[in-house]
Amino acid sequence: MSERRKIAVVLKGYPRLSETFIAQELLGLERAGLELVLVSLRKPTDTKRHPVHDEIRAQVHYLPEYLHEEPWRVFRSLLVCLTKPGFARAARAFISDLRRDRTRNRIRRFGQASVLAAEWPGDAEWLHSHFIHTPASVTAYASLLRGVPWTCSAHAKDIWTSPDWELAGKLASARWVVTCTRTGFEHLKALAGGKGRVHLSYHGLDLARFGPFDGKRPERDGSDPADPVLLVSVGRAVEKKGYDTLLRALALLPADLSWRFEHIGGGEQLDRLEALADELGIAGRVTWKGALAQEEVLAHYRRADIFALACRIAADGDRDGLPNVLVEAASQKLACVSTNVSGVPELLTDGENGLVVPPDDPRALANALERAIREPALRKRLGEAADGRVRGHFDHMSSIRQLTALFEEEWRKAK
Repeated sequence: MSERRKIAVVLKGYPRLSETFIAQELLGLERAGLELVLVSLRKPTDTKRHPVHDEIRAQVHYLPEYLHEEPWRVFRSLLVCLTKPGFARAARAFISDLRRDRTRNRIRRFGQASVLAAEWPGDAEWLHSHFIHTPASVTAYASLLRGVPWTCSAHAKDIWTSPDWELAGKLASARWVVTCTRTGFEHLKALAGGKGRVHLSYHGLDLARFGPFDGKRPERDGSDPADPVLLVSVGRAVEKKGYDTLLRALALLPADLSWRFEHIGGGEQLDRLEALADELGIAGRVTWKGALAQEEVLAHYRRADIFALACRIAADGDRDGLPNVLVEAASQKLACVSTNVSGVPELLTDGENGLVVPPDDPRALANALERAIREPALRKRLGEAADGRVRGHFDHMSSIRQLTALFEEEWRKAK
């Protein structure tokens, strides 16, 4: 085995409840023997932590989220960077980018990169970014400043809301990029044009934390008001999750059908969604749970009858990759109803292991939900097939082995 190098992993925020897929990857890499140090562009805003966060040993370094909040720290870092051989190249790259993107955020990225380069975390010899938008910009500038190679994990929003010129530049300068859906992979591969290495790597699921569901779900069919069918969804209340479409679909269900809906997650649209549920006359059947820790989410999967997620492409192009919560729910033999957006069809096939409908279509979603509510035998069949799909193709250790091999290959070439 080649000599391993410490990796500085640049993250937008850490820890974050909505990014368990990143946390499980960090822990998996540590358990595979890689030494990590975490660099976060912002401090945590969530009040809770998942158990996985407490198992990660890597130290965390926080950069100034806004440059004006720590001006002297930024100024000192720029003075240090002025003496580095890579400063001229980094400055040229920054100015070239600034000409196309004249925003404060662009300036902030270079300032954060300067702090990272000046306050270099220990003996790190490699940079790896999670997300190819802001964190990758900071990482790419810091790579030039320090003369350290960098790689990247691209996901969903970061791909689809970044301009092609910026993605192409990063693909050309990074040693390699991995992404977690085939749609994202094909898009990045086309932009790379043979000038960058792009790999498809599904996040998968830590199957030790999401063990098989051995219980038996009640055969509810929506006919008993005293025992309604329970639908659950997990996700931030943001445009791309399509919760307004889901609420409108629920409101279209026949009046004689008995059901309840629970939403787990935070998000800036929660107030609007609560108001919409009230406007649609279904507020009494909807419960807003807020953000929950992973073990609490797992308990909700196991007592629910249906998981629903109405993914869509937002107005700014933002969309999910393959939502990790869908993989989690499927691992618990929970019948899933979703949309054919981005990576969802890579997990769910309509009628085989889930029900999949077009996005932004409340009537089609309502029809699928009604079918799932009325037919417990269908839910059981779909849930068992989805669990088999997850356990056969979405074990996160496959991704860990792939990433470890990619790092090892780079270090072998550097010897």
